[in-house]
Formats: sequence, C-alpha cells, structure tokens
Amino acid sequence: MTEKLMSSGIWQRGEEDEGVYGFLITDIRKEVNRAAKLKCNICKKKGASIGCVAPKCKRSYHFPCGVQKECIFQFMEDFRSYCWEHKPVQKFSVKESRESSQCTICLDLVEQLPLYSVLKSPCCKNAWFHRECLQYQALSAGVFFFRCTVCNNKNKFQKEMLRMGIHIPEKDASWELEENAYQDLLQCYQHCDVRRCLCKKGRDYNEPDSKWEIKRCQCCGSRGTHLACSSMKSWEQNWECVECRSIFAKSGNYSKQQKRSLAASEKTDGTTCLLEEPSPKCPRQSSGSPHSFLLQSPKIMCQSNLTPCSRLELPSSNRMTMSLSPLMSNRNWSLRKKHLRQQRREVSNILKELKLQINTKTTRLNINTENIWNSALKGFRQRNFSPTNAIEIKFTSCKNRLKTDTSDGSKHRFFQLLMLHLQNSSLFEGSSVKNLSLDSQALKENLYFEAGKMIAVSLIHGGPSLGFFSKTLFNCLVYGPENVKPALEDVADVGVAQTIKMIKYSNSLSSLQSTVHDCYEFLAAAECLRPVTALCDKNMLVNDILIHHVIKRIILPLESFSQGLKTLGVLEKMQMHPDAFSSIFCHKPERLSAETLCDLFTIHCSSDVNKAEGADFWMHYLQDVEITAKFEQGGESVVTLEDILLFGTGSFSIPPIGFDPEPTVKFLHIRYPVGNRLLNCLELPITKTYEQFKNKMEFTIRNTLRGERE
Repeated sequence: MTEKLMSSGIWQRGEEDEGVYGFLITDIRKEVNRAAKLKCNICKKKGASIGCVAPKCKRSYHFPCGVQKECIFQFMEDFRSYCWEHKPVQKFSVKESRESSQCTICLDLVEQLPLYSVLKSPCCKNAWFHRECLQYQALSAGVFFFRCTVCNNKNKFQKEMLRMGIHIPEKDASWELEENAYQDLLQCYQHCDVRRCLCKKGRDYNEPDSKWEIKRCQCCGSRGTHLACSSMKSWEQNWECVECRSIFAKSGNYSKQQKRSLAASEKTDGTTCLLEEPSPKCPRQSSGSPHSFLLQSPKIMCQSNLTPCSRLELPSSNRMTMSLSPLMSNRNWSLRKKHLRQQRREVSNILKELKLQINTKTTRLNINTENIWNSALKGFRQRNFSPTNAIEIKFTSCKNRLKTDTSDGSKHRFFQLLMLHLQNSSLFEGSSVKNLSLDSQALKENLYFEAGKMIAVSLIHGGPSLGFFSKTLFNCLVYGPENVKPALEDVADVGVAQTIKMIKYSNSLSSLQSTVHDCYEFLAAAECLRPVTALCDKNMLVNDILIHHVIKRIILPLESFSQGLKTLGVLEKMQMHPDAFSSIFCHKPERLSAETLCDLFTIHCSSDVNKAEGADFWMHYLQDVEITAKFEQGGESVVTLEDILLFGTGSFSIPPIGFDPEPTVKFLHIRYPVGNRLLNCLELPITKTYEQFKNKMEFTIRNTLRGERE
C-alpha cells in the first residue's frame, strides 16, 4: 500500500470503497506496467515506481531501497518523495552542532548533528529526538495525540515532522483502543468515615440523591461521609475530612468554608434559598438612590383605550430625593450597572427571537421536588420530549399527591430549582464562580450534554439567569478553548493551586528546580515536564499547568457540554453576541429594587378608578418594602420585593427572556389582593387610605406564600 501512495504515476481517482482504498484497478495495472520499465538507482532492479520530485532529478527507486538510502517520504498532501541528494534538512546552528542532548522519548543520548537519524523540535529549543523513536511514537499516538513531548505543541510540531518524513496515521491512540483501559479511574471511594455513622445499612451504603448519599472529601477524595451523618444538604458540595482540615489549620491557611451560605438564606419553606444574596460590592440601594425619577412616572394604561395616560406626581413627602455621590467608584459602579442592563435587554430580544421556534404542542414533565435532578433527567430523555414543544410541569413529592399546575409559575420554579441543583452538582467545581469539573461517571452517562441542553431549554422557556460561570468557562464556550488563557483563580483543587503557587513564587533557580523535582510525578502526569535552565522558565511552566488542569483536562466534558448548549441555537447566539450573554452567564442578577418592579408592571385601570391614588399607593408600598427589607433582613414577617414578584408571577427573579404575558397591575373593587400567575397579573384592592392598602398587601402576600411553603 505504501508503494502505491508514493508511486509517481498513480492517483486516487475513486472513492474509498472503490478498487483498493480508492486506487482503481485499471490505474494500478497501468502503474505496474510503467514501473516495470524503470530501474532502481539503488538496487539496480526493475519495478522502481517512486521518483524524486525535485526538478530535473531522474532518480527512481523502490520504497524499501529509499528508506535504506535515507530518502524522505512525505505522508501528506501529494505524498512527495525526495532522493538522498534533494531531501529536506533541518537547520542547525554552529553552537548546537557541537553539543549532545537527551532524546526526550527514550532518554538516551542523541548527538545534535544534521543527520537523517536525528530530528529537532521546531517549537522547543532544547528538544531532540531519534527518528526511530519519533516514528514509533507517531504510530502509537496517532494524529490526535502526537505532539511535542516537551511543550505539547501539536500543529507546528506535526507540520515539521510530516515535512521530515514521519508518518502520522489518522487513527485514535493505541491506548485509547484498549478495552477497559481506564476502568480503575471509574472507581471512586464509597465509605462513611465519620466517628458515628447513622446509616442502619452500614458505612458502605450509598443511595444517590438522598440523605444516605456519600460525599467525598473535596481535598483528598479518600474519605467520605453520608449527608445525614454530617448534617449536610443535598446541594452542598464542600466537605473536608478531619485530616485535611487539620493540615490546613497547621499551615495557617485554613479558613472555615461557608457551607451554610445557602442554608443561611433558607427559610422554613426551602425555597427562599433561590434568592440571590447581594454582592458585597453591590449593596442594596438606600433611600438616597437615584431612582426617584422612574417612581414619579410609572407606566399606566387605561383599560378603555389602552393608551398611555398622563404622568402622575407623588406628593413631595413621598418622593425619594436623588443624592449624587462624590466618589468616582460609585459613578463607575452605576455606569457598569447601566451597561449590564443594556446587555440584558439585548439578550432578552435575542432569546425572544429564538423562542419563535416553540410550537403549540405540549410536553408534560412529572417532577419530584425531592429528587429534582433525576426526575428532570428522566423527563428530558423521554421519547416524546422535544425542546421546541411547550413545557407543562406536574409537581409531586412523597408527602403530597400529584398536583398539576399549568401556569408559568410552576415552570419558573422548576427551572430555578434545576439550575440551582446544576450549580452545586459534581459537574462543576469552584466556590463563587464555576468551571466544569472532570466527573468520569457523568461523562460516561452523557450528563454534561444533558446539562448543556437543560440550560439552553431553560433560557428559552423562561428560566432564570445563571450567574455562576467563570469568565474562563464562558470564553471557552464562545471563543474555543485554544484561544483562552486561564488564571490561578480558575483552579479549584487546593493541592494543584498550592503547587502552582510554589512554582510561580520561586525566587531563585535552585528553589524552582527543587520544586519541580518534588512535583515530578504530578508534572509528568500532566504532560508539563520541561527543562528548567533559567528562573524565567517558571512562567511557561505555570502556564502549561494552568492550561492542562483548567482546559485540557476537561476537554471532553467541555465538548459534550457545548453540544448540549447548541440546543435551540443558544450556543450559536452566544458566539455571535458574547458580551451580551456574559451578563446572564457570568454576572448574578441585579437585586430587585422598587424602581425595577415599578418599571416591570404596567398599570391598567378602569374608568371608575382613581388612577392617581391607586398608582400612588402602589409606588409608595414598593418604596416602603425596599427600605424595610434593608433594615430588617431575615425577619419572618417582612415582605420583600422578591415576595411581591413571586406572588404575582410565580418567579423570584426576572427571567432573561422576560415574562410572557408582560406583568400588569389592576386596581379593582375587591377585598384582598389576588396574584394571577397565569396572566402575570396583580389584582389590587381599592382602599381609602395607604395604611389599609399596605396592611392588606402584607397580610395576603405573607399568608399566601407561607401556605404554599407549608
């Protein structure tokens, strides 16, 4: 076959399944007849079908004779062949020619001479190889894994080796083709090691998505605990064993993690944990916040003709005055928030455009609130599920019988619970911002694809913003992993981060070499070994480790996750509008304000209603709730702006795509407020005084939500 590829008078004119791998039988016979007349310039026998491609060179030879005579055969493009006189050579400097080095494959000495048997790496100054070693490695690694053994460069390295006659077969690596080659990696530690195990079925019993699920130590992975034995919730991922905690404590670097960050915000219902905690850099706006201009002019539509009415002015006593901060940081923060709002508006329009794919056919999902992930996975994998169908949710639990709720409120709640579970699942790693993790079992079960698909479907069907993606993960999805440079903050593994810091902050060549020697096994496993001859080499070494650990290590999960995100065209739009989509993937949603809700709800009023008075009470109440919630955080009797939104729409936050239909407020002659979640409408009572209005609002909202939680 090699003789056919290199023959000068034959071409692959057929398809792969025609003739012999595309070489037609008639063409082969013609080439045999032609070669029968040609004499080999090496062995002097006839049948020499291979000729040198150099101009005016008439030499012909057999393939084995050419190899013996050190001819070059290029296994690429036109499969050219060069005789021993015209073959391509690598350039060597005078200094290099005097030295000897070590072949980085067989570790034997190799002389740095311009010989056929010696090859130099095009991407590394001090990397030398025996030709025989390189050819053996290429045949074993294949085109997907053959790369420089020092710097891991693939494209430049392969191009030069092909030029110099190394055959790189288009196949998977030999170690990838071994059956069950990585079986040991799929085994994980499953044993409860706490002093007093509460599980009656024993320390080795593990039931996923229950209180008897075993969590492994996030630092060493060689100790475990049942959730119930350590009083953990199912969504908690950060747990360290006693040994690891003691090591951190002795080193002085251990600070107790906030495992209860979500639990601290959770009330008795178990749903308040969906509320986003305000960022330390983004405090809730006070009464001096510059949003009074909007509260003075809400959207008001008359029910009779649905046209905008005249602006309403609040009494001066109720207006919020605008205070201009002299600090430039406040101004910059304000501009940044304004820019994020613009980006989110752009995302909303894009998602609405994608939503046009949704048809009227409905798919019903039976969701167990106590096992949200498995029931969602089962629903998404059922045969009749299609992302383009409308989604209807049926919630059920062990305590309550099946209850159907076709309103958007149940759908909002489902996607909020699902996205929260994903954020805290083993598919992601990190604390406040997340990168993809490497979970072999999840990869085997195709869960990364399903997660990407769920996120895409959630965004189009009215789910919440994510806000937990790291910039590195987002950029990998949008620009491709080969164009992303990770940072130390992206490393979630404490041990790896410590190793990188030791290398990065080495202040002398001897300390750097000592650190590299201590970390030899780790660097070898990560394919990051490189000669360290100067202190500045640490920068390239750190970069190699970061790229391997943050990107190359999770390349398969990333590809699978990307395929899932392509559902309904979401990933394509992300790549077209990266700045806009980063506002919902990488930034937490802005905490609700009175200004936001006032702008969100359009006021509809009938002709017999005092428009000014109803709007006055509504806006005054929003301001009171915002101020009260600020100073009485955590109080069970306090109604928040999120509660008002939940009461009217069934959602704690504003979805990136917005609400459909758009939220409205109606003032009617009724005794108490009504939240019509099917229409996203707040039906509010007409009262004589503001105190009556406020009391009815708080009584109804507080008791309605409390009843739902119980």
